[in-house]
Amino acid sequence: MNNQLALALTFVKPAVPHQPVPADDSFPDSVFVEDLAVVCGDTVLVTRPSALSRRGEVSAILPVLEELKLRIVEMKDETAMLEGGDVLFTGREFFVGLSQRTNQRGAEILADTFKDFAVSTVPGNGSLHLKSFCSMGGPDLLVIGSSEHAQKALRTMQQLTDHHYDKLTVPDDCAANCLFVRPGGKGHALVLRSAEDYPESIKAFEKLKDYTLIPTSMSELNKVNGMLTCCSILVNRKLDV
Repeated sequence: MNNQLALALTFVKPAVPHQPVPADDSFPDSVFVEDLAVVCGDTVLVTRPSALSRRGEVSAILPVLEELKLRIVEMKDETAMLEGGDVLFTGREFFVGLSQRTNQRGAEILADTFKDFAVSTVPGNGSLHLKSFCSMGGPDLLVIGSSEHAQKALRTMQQLTDHHYDKLTVPDDCAANCLFVRPGGKGHALVLRSAEDYPESIKAFEKLKDYTLIPTSMSELNKVNGMLTCCSILVNRKLDV
């Protein structure tokens, strides 16, 4: 978790428990910790990043996951590729973006790991990851960018699911990547990109009712295509940290 995101979470009341991952200068991309693991319930699937230079990050994060006392499933198949930035969990089902970093075999292993949930694949469209232009903004609320490829992906997801999701369309694709948390197990708080980063998109978020909005500037990560959720792994349980 990077310092900006950790600082943002301190403004959520009551505070959201979070456990920082130690920095590792030998892996420059390790700040993008989301790519390394997918957590659902008490199970974590440790992924297999596409870039050889990132494989060592997986070994580095395992001790942190073990501290959380999660059931750990490691992706051993050498033909598989999966990065967490391509995995969207809605609370009801998974959507997996197929990209240069995530392939069909990776999606199949995710489906085998989390058998209680449907897993649907969304064809890639040139974006870095699926969550480069979408995320969950709350229970059954899908936040989506307004670009042509974002809207095409939205139509695909709508065709693949039997459930109706509300949607919030924002002008900027990157601004659609936000972080929903429920402080104390209730309420709605949304960590999102600041007006400094995306002034038009934040106006769309301000239309949400009964939300605490926590704008966060991520301008430095923008320079290396970093998204807000990239810097965290979401764990939906009480942590003793």
